[in-house]
Amino acid sequence: MIALPPLRFACLGGCLALAALSAHADTDTDTRATANANINATTGTDCRIAFDVGSSGIRVGASNSTHTARRNIDYLSPLWAGRGLQEVIQPTSNALRQLPVQAGLEAHCQRVAGGFSAWRLAWEQSPAHTVAALEQIYADSGVALLVVPQAVEGSYGYSAAQQKLGPRLQTSHILDVGGGSLQIAGAQHSYGKALGQKFWHRLLCQHLRPEATAPCTLQPLTAPELAQARQLLQTQLQDLPAALPTSMSMTAISRPITQGVQQAVQRLQADAASGDSTVLERRHLSAAIEQLAPATLSATVQQTGAAMPYAGYLLSDMLLTEGLLQASASQSLHLVEIKVANVPGILADDQAFSWATRYPCYLQRLQAQGPSAYFNDPHSCSAAPSPAKPLQPLLSPTAIPAGENPVFWPGTH
Repeated sequence: MIALPPLRFACLGGCLALAALSAHADTDTDTRATANANINATTGTDCRIAFDVGSSGIRVGASNSTHTARRNIDYLSPLWAGRGLQEVIQPTSNALRQLPVQAGLEAHCQRVAGGFSAWRLAWEQSPAHTVAALEQIYADSGVALLVVPQAVEGSYGYSAAQQKLGPRLQTSHILDVGGGSLQIAGAQHSYGKALGQKFWHRLLCQHLRPEATAPCTLQPLTAPELAQARQLLQTQLQDLPAALPTSMSMTAISRPITQGVQQAVQRLQADAASGDSTVLERRHLSAAIEQLAPATLSATVQQTGAAMPYAGYLLSDMLLTEGLLQASASQSLHLVEIKVANVPGILADDQAFSWATRYPCYLQRLQAQGPSAYFNDPHSCSAAPSPAKPLQPLLSPTAIPAGENPVFWPGTH
């Protein structure tokens, strides 16, 4: 079983702002064998700005403001196509410079950005090219972008869910399915994988529809194909039981499950429709999958009420949810839809802001160690902390060409 890593968190006199942001937001074993992040209140007049750089865009927030702003950028498509990050460097740099202005944030605040599933994938494809892209972004924007480990992302999500839900969070873990990755995060233990909505759908396409272009049309599925899909997911999740406690419960907070999957199950299964709408039963889900798999996509829209383009992801989302329940030995899943971003967690993360002052050292270690470089002690760098890099002039909204950034699947991160 893997415990969450030791994170260094603080709350810079903006604790109320952090809570509001959460409400409004859309390693090795030894390193991880400590308790989850402990957020301790401290005093101070400094302010921080954090950027959540997900697989489909960037969100910004600050420790002294409840205002946020977002820019859509598709990071996964060029990576999947083998083109690397080159085409998204300039849009990313522009967004890092412009979003604080759009949100009305103070220009003097410390800044750091956290990159998640797409950036971990980029490093897996080419450490050198990823570091070169990060160096260029830093030179263009003055913002240090860290490649955040999966377990740390889980800690961010659980802390934000606790802030948002309070006593309404009655399970030991939350399930957050994004576009690139998924997290099952709790107070002590967490599991994460690059198997989010878009990743999992693409994997199914590769195995079941190899001649089609992803995102493909999966349906209708034959009985052997459905069995193959379930076996594929079981193999992908075979490391989950060892990472989480044997006795656990989950609350799903992501819209693809709380609205898409649950709505489909309730429409397809009469017993589910008459039950508790805040709980998804695994037996009802499995029965709904059997009913929906052989249907065409147009029939799926009619039977479930799912709108395009989401209807094309519905069956794969249902299979993913079923597989997670099976792998965690859970019979049900609690449902509470909230919008959780990583901004509050990044803002409170002293480790991340410490690396921002030693960014050249961080990039050297990132190239050699990968995302686990985050867990190194920034003070172990031989060079003294560098003064904050002068921020490039913040661009006004009119300086960003319209349509520069491609928009991908909405509602995921």
